Formats: sequence, C-alpha cells, structure tokens
Amino acid sequence: MSSILLVTSSPRGEESLSTKIATEFVDKLKAKDAGATVTRLDLGKNPIAHLDTVTTSAIRKPAEARNAEEAAAAAESDQRVAELLAADTVVLATGLINFNIYSTLKSWIDNVARAGLTFRYTAEGPQGLATGKKVYVVLSAAGVYSEGPAMAMNHAIPYLKTVLGFMGMTDVEVIYVEGTAFGPEAFEKAIATAQERTTALAA
Repeated sequence: MSSILLVTSSPRGEESLSTKIATEFVDKLKAKDAGATVTRLDLGKNPIAHLDTVTTSAIRKPAEARNAEEAAAAAESDQRVAELLAADTVVLATGLINFNIYSTLKSWIDNVARAGLTFRYTAEGPQGLATGKKVYVVLSAAGVYSEGPAMAMNHAIPYLKTVLGFMGMTDVEVIYVEGTAFGPEAFEKAIATAQERTTALAA
C-alpha cells in the first residue's frame, strides 16, 4: 500500500491556487490507487514553529539523551521526519513569495533535514537517506517564472531541488500555476494548464 504526503504552505486558505492544485492532484493520485494512504499537513493553518535554541539542541541529540524540555521540543520534528520517511510520494505546495518559498515550508524543511535521519555525512561526502520517493512541487506565481526573463528570479525551485536532493529525493517534478496576474483569461488558463498537467501525471 502506497503512502502520499501532502504538504501545503500558503496562508491564503481557500484562495490559494497552490493548495487547490496540489489537493486536486492528490485526489487524482488517490483515485488511481484506492489503497493509498494520505497524510495532509496544512502549514498555512497549522505552521511548524521555527527552530529555536532548545529545539536545535534537542534534534542534535539521540532521544535518550534529551531532557524533558528537549523531548517536548523535538517531538514535532521527529513526527515530521517519520511522516516523510514513510511516504512513497511527496507533494509540496507553495506560492512564490519574494522570489522564494513560504517561510512555513522552509520551517518544515528545517525540521525534516536531520543529520543521521534524512541525510548523513560520510568520508565521500553527504549522503541522502530519504530515498526512493517521487516528489511533486506545485508552485503558484503571479508572473511567469518557469521560463523567460523572470526565470532567474525564481529561487524557489532551485532551492527545493537542492535541499530535497541533499536528503536523497532527486526525482522531482514541478507543476506551475503561473501568470495569474495577467487578467481573468490568463488566470483561468493558468489553472486549466496546471489541472491538465496533474491529470496527465496522475495517469
């Protein structure tokens, strides 16, 4: 039985196009595999706290070496790592904000990028441990950042591919919902194009 992890990060609620397309996509994947389980994280509604002094110290220690405060601080990070490692398919959704991802998604990454769990250092260099997963990134943007003159300002996808690859997730597919600010027709076209792509990918 396959496992799907859906991580949405927009604070825009029902107005979020990245959340809409990613959620629809997971529903399409589930329709193709009725036995698949889905774990959903809505970081816009329930954000993960950014790393602080206690949590940073706690996640660097083995569980048995943590005191009570550290154990409580590390609990969410441990859970998020477990969810990621258990997933066969990962769907990440974010808007492009100030040319990068939402800070809520960055906090999730900071909590799951854990030495000894999702990557390790070796004499030959870093080695990703969260391997064997298919990752889909849904990125919404007011402008067009997949190509053309604004492509160089798209720091979200290069960053995500780098950090995901560092953890061993190198099979990454990007689904753009872009050009939404160019009028009603462009808005509808952006959604339709993304939906057509997710239908094809799910098939």
